[in-house]
Amino acid sequence: MKYGNWHQLILCSFLGICVSSAFIYAEERIDFQTQIKPILSDRCFVCHGPDAAHREGDLRLDTPEGAFGESYGGIVPSIITPGDPDQSELVRRLEAEEDYEIMPPPESNLSVTAEEKELIRKWIAQGATWQKHWSFEKPTTQEPPPVQNPAWIRNEIDPFILSKLEAAHLEPTLEAPKEILARRLSFDLTGLPPSLEELDTFLSDESPQAYEHYVDRLLNSPHFGERLASFWLDAARYSDTYGYQVDRDRYVWPWRDWVIRAFNQNLPYDQFITWQLAGDLLPNPTRDQQLATAFNRLHPQKAEGGSIPEEFRNEYVSDRTQTFGTVFLGLTLECARCHDHKYDPISQKEYYQFSAYFNNIEEAGLYSFFTESIPTPTLLLPTKQEEKKLAEWKAKILQQETHLKTLADRQRIPFKQWLAKHRQSLLQQASTLNKDSNHKNNKDIDPSIEKLIPGLVDYHSFEKLPEGENNQVPGIQHQAIQFSGDTEYHLKTGNVQRSEPFTISFWMWTPDKKERAVILHRSRAWTDAGSRGYQILLEEGHLTASLVHFLPGNAIEIRTEEAFPLNTWQHVTLTYDGSSQASGLKFYMNGELASIEIVRDQLTKQITGGGKDTISLGARYRDRGFTNGKLDELYLFNRELSPIEIQHLKEVPNQNSTSLIEALSQKTKSLSKKQRQLLKAYYLSAINPIVNSQLYQLQNSRQAYNQLFDGIDEIMTMKELSDRRVTYLLNRGAYNDHAEEVIATTPDVFQLENSDEVKDRLALAKWVTNAENPLTARVAVNHFWQLIFGDGLVRTPEDFGSQGQLPTHPQLLDHLAVSFQESGWNVKDLLKQMVMSATYRQSVHTDTNKLQQDPENKLWSRSSGHRLTAEMLRDNALAVSGLLVEKIGGPPAKPLEVEVSFKPVSADEGDGRHRRSLYTYWKQTGPAPVMMTFDASKREVCRVKRERTLSPLQSLVMLNDPQLVEASKALSRKIIAKQQNEEDSLRDIFRLLTSRQPSEREFSIVLRLYQTQKNYYHQHPQEAKVYLGLKAEKKQQSSDLQELSTLAALTVVSNTLFNFDDCVRRK
Repeated sequence: MKYGNWHQLILCSFLGICVSSAFIYAEERIDFQTQIKPILSDRCFVCHGPDAAHREGDLRLDTPEGAFGESYGGIVPSIITPGDPDQSELVRRLEAEEDYEIMPPPESNLSVTAEEKELIRKWIAQGATWQKHWSFEKPTTQEPPPVQNPAWIRNEIDPFILSKLEAAHLEPTLEAPKEILARRLSFDLTGLPPSLEELDTFLSDESPQAYEHYVDRLLNSPHFGERLASFWLDAARYSDTYGYQVDRDRYVWPWRDWVIRAFNQNLPYDQFITWQLAGDLLPNPTRDQQLATAFNRLHPQKAEGGSIPEEFRNEYVSDRTQTFGTVFLGLTLECARCHDHKYDPISQKEYYQFSAYFNNIEEAGLYSFFTESIPTPTLLLPTKQEEKKLAEWKAKILQQETHLKTLADRQRIPFKQWLAKHRQSLLQQASTLNKDSNHKNNKDIDPSIEKLIPGLVDYHSFEKLPEGENNQVPGIQHQAIQFSGDTEYHLKTGNVQRSEPFTISFWMWTPDKKERAVILHRSRAWTDAGSRGYQILLEEGHLTASLVHFLPGNAIEIRTEEAFPLNTWQHVTLTYDGSSQASGLKFYMNGELASIEIVRDQLTKQITGGGKDTISLGARYRDRGFTNGKLDELYLFNRELSPIEIQHLKEVPNQNSTSLIEALSQKTKSLSKKQRQLLKAYYLSAINPIVNSQLYQLQNSRQAYNQLFDGIDEIMTMKELSDRRVTYLLNRGAYNDHAEEVIATTPDVFQLENSDEVKDRLALAKWVTNAENPLTARVAVNHFWQLIFGDGLVRTPEDFGSQGQLPTHPQLLDHLAVSFQESGWNVKDLLKQMVMSATYRQSVHTDTNKLQQDPENKLWSRSSGHRLTAEMLRDNALAVSGLLVEKIGGPPAKPLEVEVSFKPVSADEGDGRHRRSLYTYWKQTGPAPVMMTFDASKREVCRVKRERTLSPLQSLVMLNDPQLVEASKALSRKIIAKQQNEEDSLRDIFRLLTSRQPSEREFSIVLRLYQTQKNYYHQHPQEAKVYLGLKAEKKQQSSDLQELSTLAALTVVSNTLFNFDDCVRRK
């Protein structure tokens, strides 16, 4: 054997990759959580971690059972022997020199430094104390640590910060000037700069409570909700379009407005979570609680031809699962979609158990390409006026339906009179050949049908077929059509609305049991989210009929209980009463009412306007046709036929007399009870003018109600299926590669959930907001800390797992997490606590020593001077220039930027150009390029932290973007309108853009720039007009030249200062 001892070869296979982060230890005790586990996670877990399928040598180093276990029954030393590093195989392999023994192996391109090896040896010698991963332990109340300088402390946050600074022999930075704090607070809490009036009021207030009063005013500002919503929209992957290639507009902005309201109303964060995850499952949910669940539907959606609906439906479920994990748990659940997580104790099975919570809504894998239908399930959002009108129409319809029933009961005498005097006259008319038939091109039509059955719209006997793949074959009486399954046969009628009753009748023959086959439809395409219109199909051998606005959630559908007979002609009739209810659909087989089951019963919107207005037979685009099936004698009526009329249609081709003719021809005394019942139904439906008038009025009322309903906005939300959909573990994450069935449950590592509770999204929401959950409060506090301080206490907000960064101040994080829960999850209180701290009030200015010792500001030795967000930069320009439209909420706005995006759209006229950036129309495949230049999230997936870049392009945009140039001009006009001297004007511009007075040096630079530009434009007035976008004139008065050059020069100054560091950065 090449390696000598056989156990060496075994060890080579089971001990993988090990060790990270250089750290030179002192003699103090080694901490496993902060010093040892990062090494194991970075270098070992990929081969010796949670992923069982790819684990080498059946060795785990992520659990104490694996790390302290014996190696092969004691033949070799234990992996880790507490107290004895020389008897620990881990140490031996780390310190080995031979390539075949050393770990990590050379081919891994990983290595362990001498300091790290010694650190592990030291830890083992001290007893190798093991700790559960920090974020998987419940946070506990932390006592603020003692400090040497208690005078600096303003609240409970500060001792945790100061103690670490003192341990590093550093001091906090001095408090920032009052005007700088005012600007910082305004941006951090509202996303907008303070006005000069707000600044002056704050600066003039010398009371001890001045700062707190200013904070309270900002927290109560309606713009507070807008500021927090900006972050939440990134996390929720909000956009105004569906994404992917087609990327059509979608109606989701009411959810964005709810988020703003929720933050402004200080909705407790646990409720904020619960409403979004499962608001629809709360007892008697309000509109807002249901609306909040749109959070789960904001993922990209597909409509492209050739896409597989089930594949993308599974993608949506996965997106919801991963978004949930990132936003609320700070876990990278997506790493367990195709295999067990390589670093965290989340198995692939547990990933799909998580996904089962989000896999139980009735949704389509594709949205509608040919219509603008909203993907179901949806929530209707009527205005109060619409609600009032709907209630009025609904009451009227109910009254008419009730009146119709009583009216039918009162027609006994007219019915008897008709039986005695008028019914036989119908036979005389029917026996005469109808030479004025509306269907004279179809010579096979029986005249009795047109005379005895009112409402005939169309008839087809398939005597003539266009050339193509469909064939003409002998039918039940004349000629039938036999379908190829690929080519549709088109009729010229069938554009009925859901308020209009109808009857479709035909003879049908099928050679085999069809898994799915299109018999008849009035729609555009199957996978067009379910084909708006109506259809009759064979599915798994059974007839189904549907009226569809959007499948699967907005449709009515019935299915015959009996399978369709094979190789024999059967007469099929479908009737519909115009009620938009599944109970209004009926199948008749060979003239007899068929037993059916109701598959769907939720039709609230129109079935017309789907791009197809006429009936087609035998096939459909993107669907399976009625291959080798046959149809004959198709009738379409504009009313719901009575049973005896349907029997007549069935009997006419094959019998000399029909049930209807016999009943009409017999003497009254000879009629059987059944014949009387059938004739009465026929009389009321087809003959009686009073009943028919009432039916017509009812139809008109339904149509008016439906038209009103069709105009009501609706939004995608969540709604549980009554029967749970089966969820499977998917091999390699492939939608069609099912492994074992799984049920909704949470990972074993947390073990919080009540096993007796219903496993739905509400149970998940209770689990995630449970006080015992170790992650939720920590993750939330970290999000809000990042929002205020620029970086989180955990710098990887998306990953609180083994590969994430450790918290800079774990005790502070736990302290805030516990107090956040104890406060009732009060977001405003949490943020107020943060901004009231001395830590927050520090200046950005620091010294070289701090920069060297704390380059990434992980000790919070100073305030973060990061650049304002993309939204803040634009909103700042609009606000100081007076252009900003401060309206809260509403449809997306289209400013100038959207005209130059990758997929440009026309900009709004009027207020839409100057709304806050939060409302900017967000197209996933072509967002506003200015926003992207300044690191806005594209929002195709969940993002809880934006990247920060610094590029020359950003400065070029700040100088040349049309919106910023427009703002510069508007600001200049605003200043000129104050009619003050030039120096005061320049100082006002500087102060508006920085919230402070310029220094003497700064003012001299600004003044020199202004004077230079003014002189230049005074000599070059045409260039000034071009710059300002004014029309050129041949002659210019001296006074006009003065005004023109002043405006142009002030515009240059304003535009330049928009690029000034104190304007674009949070100081």
